[in-house]
Amino acid sequence: MENEKIVKGWDSQIMKRLFKYVKPYKGWFILAIIGLTLATIGELLTPVVLQKAIDNHILLNFEDGIILKENAVAGLKASSFIYLGLLAGVLLFSFVQIYIMAFISQGVMKDMRMEVLAHTAKQPLGFLNMKPVGSLVSRVTSDVETVNELFTSVATSLLRDVFVMAGVIFVLFTLNTRLAFITLVSLPPVFFMTWFFRRRARNAYRRVRMWVSNVNGFLSEHISGMEVVQMFGREDRSRDEFGEKNDTLLKANLSEMYVFAVFRPMIDLFNSISTGVILYFGAKYFFDSSLSLGVLIAFVNLVGQFYRPVMDISEKFNILQSAMAGSERVFDLLDSKDALEDSGKDLQATGEVEFRDVRFSYNKDALVLKGLSFRIEPGETVAVVGYTGAGKTTIASLLARFWDIQGGEILLDGRNIMEYSLDSLRSQIQTVQQDVFLFSGTIEENITLGKDISKEELERAAATVQVDKFVRQFPNGYGTEVKEGGANLSAGQRQLISFARIIAHNPKVIILDEATASIDTETEKLIQIAMGELLKARTSLVIAHRLSTIRNADRILVLNEGVLVEAGAHDELMEKKGAYFNLYRLQYEDGSIGQV
Repeated sequence: MENEKIVKGWDSQIMKRLFKYVKPYKGWFILAIIGLTLATIGELLTPVVLQKAIDNHILLNFEDGIILKENAVAGLKASSFIYLGLLAGVLLFSFVQIYIMAFISQGVMKDMRMEVLAHTAKQPLGFLNMKPVGSLVSRVTSDVETVNELFTSVATSLLRDVFVMAGVIFVLFTLNTRLAFITLVSLPPVFFMTWFFRRRARNAYRRVRMWVSNVNGFLSEHISGMEVVQMFGREDRSRDEFGEKNDTLLKANLSEMYVFAVFRPMIDLFNSISTGVILYFGAKYFFDSSLSLGVLIAFVNLVGQFYRPVMDISEKFNILQSAMAGSERVFDLLDSKDALEDSGKDLQATGEVEFRDVRFSYNKDALVLKGLSFRIEPGETVAVVGYTGAGKTTIASLLARFWDIQGGEILLDGRNIMEYSLDSLRSQIQTVQQDVFLFSGTIEENITLGKDISKEELERAAATVQVDKFVRQFPNGYGTEVKEGGANLSAGQRQLISFARIIAHNPKVIILDEATASIDTETEKLIQIAMGELLKARTSLVIAHRLSTIRNADRILVLNEGVLVEAGAHDELMEKKGAYFNLYRLQYEDGSIGQV
């Protein structure tokens, strides 16, 4: 299980990179900021309108204990319309700002997902094999989703909260400088409390994330291995282990809730203290006529507006940290430098293949191919045999350039395969593997794989390898849905579909990587008949355990520990009584199938 990396709550470099994705939406972002600014101004003006209504339309029309009703009502009506207009404006501009930020965040997510998938698809198999599939999927989905939360929840709220807090302080000083200074004196404890809470919340949040990851990992592992758990009677032991982890997660969650349970009431307490301070000094200034009642009421409202962002910023910290961590993992994947170079051109080939002194290793410790050299003429069928670990499958992977070699050259029609673009190379060299992978979708979609192929071409390709025989038995024919991994098809049917793929895409070079090793004898006979016609106009490289599948090859290459030790036709090699002879004897005389 991959440990989850926790980064600091704010990383300016990550934010800088994230905002590069906002550039295509710069105009929309400016509109969102304008909407946010106008909505904030509207919120800040409402207490001012209230103050003006009290001071200008009630108190100024109050003489000798009598309110001059006519003047007061007219002024209050005007203030009411202004107040309602401000509320409507705040509603409108808040909607505009929230909608636009959601639109931007969704666009950024879409762009990031496309970039991450495109980057991952260009990685060599070495990189992909080192990364758990769940981790890669998580980076494309849940980690990118945190970016959405960053823009819709955190960035928007953070900007709004900063605007509101700065605006409140500005309006306070505009209304009454002396009382504004007294109000500010009551605020430092709030900032200290927020800083202290943020540190405690971060530690609690990390513990929760760590134990959530541990619990999920335990569940994933034991559900996948439930057969082993039941086979060896480990149900009670597994339950006890899960109980311990679950209890620890409960304690971590309660610890996090405890921090919030303390912080929220403390902020309310400081809010009440600040309000009390304002009322105490405000009342004093009111009675000595240096402060109006409207200003005092506006101060109380504005201080309430100031404390809401304080609470909001603190509670958004967890989302911010999650977004930082998710973004960091996404950029970690995008920064990987293992991608294969794809600077080649789109070229057509006739099918001549040559290995010149090829050296390759999956790691630095041991070479798998040690100066391998051979040549295959266009249209020739060459079989490759050897004991397990001899390098047979490696040849297929290198020819399709799933890996890059450390030395020598691999040529296609006399050109180094590095000169071909990956798309054109892989359209001309295709592999049928032993473990066939089928996607969820129809049989037709699994044959065409998105290529524009007519119905006639599809049916012709399927008929060549006998796919049409079992497809006709399905009610929906080629529109039959294939379950994940082809679970509703037999191994032989899946293999035949993989052959139909090759025929439909019509490559110049075909690699049969132990393609008939898991097929029953009857199905194999059908394939042998079809392949006899298929391979006439194509170069083919056959890698097989069963020697019976390659006896009719034009040539046979015998590998031993990454070195070519013999080459020739079947009868020729049998007469030599060398490595090939020993392989043949082990399979047919000793019955040891699958060892060559």
